[in-house]
Amino acid sequence: MYTQPARPAPPDMGGIITTSHKRSLAYGLCPDSCADFGPIARNELSLLIEQNRMLHAHALPAMETLYQQIINTHNMVILTDAHGVILHSLGDADFLEKANRVALQPGVAWSEESKGTNAIGTAIAERAPALVHADQHYLNANHFLTCSAAPITDHLGNVVGVLDVSGDQRSYHQHTMALVRMSALMIENQLFSATFEDAITIHFHTRPEFIGTLMEGIASFTPGGRFLSANRNGLFQLGLTYSALQTHTFSSLFGLPVSALFDHYRTAAPGLLDLCMHNGVRVHGRAQLRLANNQFQHVLSAPHEQTRPQAASNLAANAARKLSGLRYLRTGDPQLELVLDKVTRVLGKDIPIMIMGETGTGKELLAQAIHNDSPRAASPFVAVNCASIPETLIESELFGYEDGAFTGARKKGAPGRILQANGGTLFLDEIGDMPFSLQARLLRVLQERMVTPLGSGKSIPVNVEVICATNHNLRERIAQGLFREDLYYRLNGLVVKLPPLRERTDLETVVKKILAIESDNGRYEVSPEILELFRRHRWPGNFRQLTNLLRTAIVMAGDEQEICLRHMPDDFMDDIAAANAAALPAPAAPGVLAASCEPAEPAPAFERYAPAGARLDEMEYSAIQKALQAHGGNISAAARALGVSRNTIYRKMPHLK
Repeated sequence: MYTQPARPAPPDMGGIITTSHKRSLAYGLCPDSCADFGPIARNELSLLIEQNRMLHAHALPAMETLYQQIINTHNMVILTDAHGVILHSLGDADFLEKANRVALQPGVAWSEESKGTNAIGTAIAERAPALVHADQHYLNANHFLTCSAAPITDHLGNVVGVLDVSGDQRSYHQHTMALVRMSALMIENQLFSATFEDAITIHFHTRPEFIGTLMEGIASFTPGGRFLSANRNGLFQLGLTYSALQTHTFSSLFGLPVSALFDHYRTAAPGLLDLCMHNGVRVHGRAQLRLANNQFQHVLSAPHEQTRPQAASNLAANAARKLSGLRYLRTGDPQLELVLDKVTRVLGKDIPIMIMGETGTGKELLAQAIHNDSPRAASPFVAVNCASIPETLIESELFGYEDGAFTGARKKGAPGRILQANGGTLFLDEIGDMPFSLQARLLRVLQERMVTPLGSGKSIPVNVEVICATNHNLRERIAQGLFREDLYYRLNGLVVKLPPLRERTDLETVVKKILAIESDNGRYEVSPEILELFRRHRWPGNFRQLTNLLRTAIVMAGDEQEICLRHMPDDFMDDIAAANAAALPAPAAPGVLAASCEPAEPAPAFERYAPAGARLDEMEYSAIQKALQAHGGNISAAARALGVSRNTIYRKMPHLK
């Protein structure tokens, strides 16, 4: 009789098991102790399910689908609330008896406080997926289990529940976690859609076939276009944090006025939207206009200027063209000009391009511009972030798979990203983070121009232009054994390095371009003192940091046309103050008098800046002026030096407002 060989135990990724065991010990739990597996009372469980009604309702279909994918594998699917109390479970009959010994049934709590290290409790504590296998469980009674759990979050990122697959540790499979994470994401997307009923919800992706799948980004806006929230993939594609997006509108993110969006859906058979995101990446989108009180019907019937049927599409296309080519990137910086001249020479020559540069220097924007100016512009541009796709999924994402290639594989299989880019450009971002095991296969595809999907014996010809990007020193990673040398020399046909923002000479032009993009009519400008501060700043976040800073400043400026010091965020002013302080000469040793014989002991804040014999109001005015001069116009730093608040300075010197 054939016996399936034991699979190796999964590693403690990120050290979460070790950390969880320390927490379990701190809770006073003993590994040999018998945990309380008793469920809560039935009426309490009914109340708990009612309190989690939306989670329960939207999770059940996903649980059924997940269970069908793992049926007869000695596993069960479990849903818990935010505190780890089981709300619902589905399991194989032959595993239920074992499961009941450790009470994997509704009403039982599986927090770390009560059960020690376990996938459910640890996923809640870490706010991240957790795989706990065999003796990685803290309690000895749970060592026969292998459990994969993923937290379910709401539209604000709060954990509202956990989806878990638990089974006999001999049935462990590395793809189980991927299935759990995908199912949790499906539940999150369902909850997201149900949350925003009176809203404009846009589903978007760079590839139209991904709209309606788990890979799509979803973002919701008020009927007036103000940003409400986005799902995980939406945040990733937009490249901004939830807090940063709070200052945005539909227009600033997608380059299309809300009025044009309504115009698009006035047509009898509106197709997908062609949108240009704030970072210059073009995406396809489909909007849901679920507005209360027939607001959309009111908009449709309201008098409006007659537009051509393709008006909305043309507006989006114009916005896309504005940011689409290498010409747009030419802003006068000599370093960048040299980069653009180099890539222009190899356009259409089938020479791979590798873009080096710090995070936020615009590597993907350059890659998109190269594609748009190349002979392949009419074909797909497919971007793959090698650092963001789970290692267990990246192989199927890149190369595709056939029906039945692995547990949970989609019927009829799925094309990989390489095949989706056939005829066009494949952009491999963060190539330095690609798992080492896949690098040899990618090298073979690039050399042979053939792709073999997982589970298939048939190779498919593929014709792609390859552009890579990384912020790593790949030669160092080669020396560390993390990157293949042969793949490196296959990818670096032309290597260009984007200069960081602090080294560029075209800052003023860049600022004007960003202001033109981020504001509806490009009417904003920055004051000379702000521009001087920008020139002295180190910009660790490069263009991403500058764009977010200006976007916030536009909101703070409101109806004012000039962006001044008072419109700057405090953290930016603190960075400037810290840089100024670091540039000051070191203070003299204690007790040593300066050449002017001034006392070594510092005078009170106002006295250090105020002239003697002046009236109080004159002293205050003079002190503030000198403090501002001493700190390069930095109001926050001047206020700290004087021991007052920024509002005090604005009140004493109204012209600074």
